[in-house]
Amino acid sequence: MKFKIFVDGQYGTTGLKIHEMLENRDEIELLTINEEDKKNDEVKKELLNSADLVFLCLPDAASKHSVSLITNDKVKVIDASTAHRTNPQWVYGIPELTSTQREKIKNSNRVCVPGCHASGLIIAMKPLLEKGILPKSQKLICHSITGFSGGGSTMIDDYENGSFDEVGGQRPYALALNHKHLPEMKYMLDLQEAPLFTPSIGNFKQGMLVMSYLVKKDFLFSASRDELINLYKDYYKGENFINIIEENEQYLDNGLLNPMKCNNTNTLEISVYENETDMVVISRLDNLGKGASGAAVQCMNIMLGIDEKQGLKSK
Repeated sequence: MKFKIFVDGQYGTTGLKIHEMLENRDEIELLTINEEDKKNDEVKKELLNSADLVFLCLPDAASKHSVSLITNDKVKVIDASTAHRTNPQWVYGIPELTSTQREKIKNSNRVCVPGCHASGLIIAMKPLLEKGILPKSQKLICHSITGFSGGGSTMIDDYENGSFDEVGGQRPYALALNHKHLPEMKYMLDLQEAPLFTPSIGNFKQGMLVMSYLVKKDFLFSASRDELINLYKDYYKGENFINIIEENEQYLDNGLLNPMKCNNTNTLEISVYENETDMVVISRLDNLGKGASGAAVQCMNIMLGIDEKQGLKSK
């Protein structure tokens, strides 16, 4: 038996990557749409309702419209947009989030894939909030740097064909402090207020670092780096795609942290650094892997009862 999969938005960055990841899998039959028909509701509705599972790789409004076209209640949907990430009727697509999240994904017909920045922050901060080291009133402070591939075809063209002087080395954005991933960060971590978060684009294609800054005096009880490492190891014990770094000296390259070392995998690595008063927790992941298409395929595997690791690489 083959599962029929339709990627709505197959010509965008995330959709193309999902297609690439699925096209050689024996148990998958990819349904495709011609580019000239991608806005034809009649053609699209037929594909949406004949699939076992649909990926939505579209802007928010278009994702909601596609969902409205689905009348077959057996069709499973994975949405890669921000449209449904704070909707309680949709399951958030981080299987490692809690001990029950994987089962929720398995039993749901509606799953939303997290944003790449949100994945890095949430996976790093969830254990600290769940175990009571940080209060839910904490104002989290986070910065990230990500590869330009997440910015779509125009941005990719700017970086690949523009001069370094034009695009620069690192460019912060969303400087009105209203990034679109903030609502899901607040919602999924059950915070009283959204984090203070600034993202930036780096002059590299894939990979990212999400850096969360902590002040030790804000902890509800004292905890050292080693204690946090042990907490993370226990919380994510047995997870194939979450790696906890124990030895920073072996992890860094002459004291530097390369954002691209998880590229082309579905792995997210957590490392922790400290001085006497402060800590920084850093998530390293592929923005197109665990940050987007890889996370979507991982959720698909769970929803279809396939081995969760099928078609995905771990570091």
